[in-house]
Amino acid sequence: MKPPYQITSSILALVASISEKLGQTNAIYLNRPSPQLRKQSRIRTIHSSLKIEGNTLTQEQVTAVVENKRIIGPKKDVLEVLNAISAYENLGAFKPTSSKSFLTAHKLLMTGLIEKSGKYRTTGVGIMHGKKLAHLAPPAENVAFLMKGLFEYLKNGDDLTLIKSCVFHYEMEFIHPFIDGNGRMGRLWQTIILMQENSVFEFLPFETMISETQNNYYQALAKSDSSGSSTPFIEYMLGVLDKSLNELLQFNGRTITQKDRLHHFSSLGKTKFSRADYMNVFKDISSATASRDLKKGVETSLFQKTGSMNRTMYQIVLE
Repeated sequence: MKPPYQITSSILALVASISEKLGQTNAIYLNRPSPQLRKQSRIRTIHSSLKIEGNTLTQEQVTAVVENKRIIGPKKDVLEVLNAISAYENLGAFKPTSSKSFLTAHKLLMTGLIEKSGKYRTTGVGIMHGKKLAHLAPPAENVAFLMKGLFEYLKNGDDLTLIKSCVFHYEMEFIHPFIDGNGRMGRLWQTIILMQENSVFEFLPFETMISETQNNYYQALAKSDSSGSSTPFIEYMLGVLDKSLNELLQFNGRTITQKDRLHHFSSLGKTKFSRADYMNVFKDISSATASRDLKKGVETSLFQKTGSMNRTMYQIVLE
């Protein structure tokens, strides 16, 4: 059964904005970040996701652990980082619609931290905010059935991947299938789902934005609980993804080279195109730069040129 939510004007606007930004990340080659940017993003992701759960290590300490350096810190916090490194290094091996993969990921994240890592809970659980019960999770005997239905929705639902990733994140938090580690699993699995949409999500540290707006994160969960619909949480998470992509696009530490542009444009599979078409993909370059790029493309046999002056057209040379 499809989990309950409504498509609002805010959700539509955010989906459109995210889709546009994904196109821009492709156009400026950020969907294939440098090894250094990948490492920095992974460190920020691990630090922020664990910070939300109360881990006290600084980003510098997490960096040291990633680099196999010894640090002074609580043993539990260090183990959480080591486990997270192991889980995130295996992102590409997890299947988003597989409950087996899901349990394997939990085992990697929680080994040594709880007794039954990689297994659904067998007892009742509630979430406390201070002395107040904020959420009473479904009975333990319903967990396997509810998670099976959630994976079936993920596999067979017609919704956009962006929407399904948010719905899964919220519904998993509501079910609370594990004794501990639910929050970090929700964020990890949303990344794995989103990687189907675009490779950039593997290296997009949206957990940093969640960490910076942690109260809003919990408020969105609470609003969805009280309304019986994941709509508030979808709006919140899409907003986080949109802002995270915007931050990535503003990253100015990477120089996009002529070779980068030519390689990316060649991968688009266009048949015939003009200089204007080329500039429509790379909106920030001048007409002179575009002309130099296209001349280089012809010289290196990437493109074939026909016509002259304002009737000049190009065609990608197929290997």
